[in-house]
Amino acid sequence: MAETTKLNKDIFALEVENHELLKLAYDSYLANSRSSHAKTLKRGEVRGGGKKPWKQKGTGRARFGSTRNPIWRHGGVAFGRTGEENFTKSLAKNAKKLAVRQALSLKNAEKTVSTASLASLKGKTKDTVSLLKSLKIADSDAVLLVVSEKTPENLRSTNNLGNVKLVRATYLNVFDLLNADRIIFDEKALTDLETWLLGTEVKTAEKPAKKEDK
Repeated sequence: MAETTKLNKDIFALEVENHELLKLAYDSYLANSRSSHAKTLKRGEVRGGGKKPWKQKGTGRARFGSTRNPIWRHGGVAFGRTGEENFTKSLAKNAKKLAVRQALSLKNAEKTVSTASLASLKGKTKDTVSLLKSLKIADSDAVLLVVSEKTPENLRSTNNLGNVKLVRATYLNVFDLLNADRIIFDEKALTDLETWLLGTEVKTAEKPAKKEDK
């Protein structure tokens, strides 16, 4: 069932003047998810080409020492992929958190953010289907379920649904938020989100140092 939990204005009601930071965070997520497996063969790695195609002089043609020269067909590749490229893009932690807050504010302004009790997910796909129906969410909508902890039960409840993604509150990212049609928070997940983004955890006060007797 849907709940009426008050959302923190510092997270869900920011004024986003421009989308530059959102674009940086979005591109950073895609770049960091990119793998580098492609590899091309250099002229020394292509099979064959050990014999000189024709003699050095007297033919009137350009001199070549191997048919595996990069300018030849079936030759090696010059300046190709090595499989060791690094595509990662770094983003400061504070900037990343601010981008997540901006994305949540935009989604909340679109009225696509809601809260619900996700304790009903007991390990059956029908549990998630019933929850989405109670919230009047279409089958074609991309749904992001935000929980405090992933458990075997809620994972089994969502794994067979292609339009539903389960994510922990402290692992939210701009890519998933902006691409979601509906975002559903569990109440405990909201507490974890505030702790992560705003640093609202309770810190124990340090005891003052004892004065030494003179």
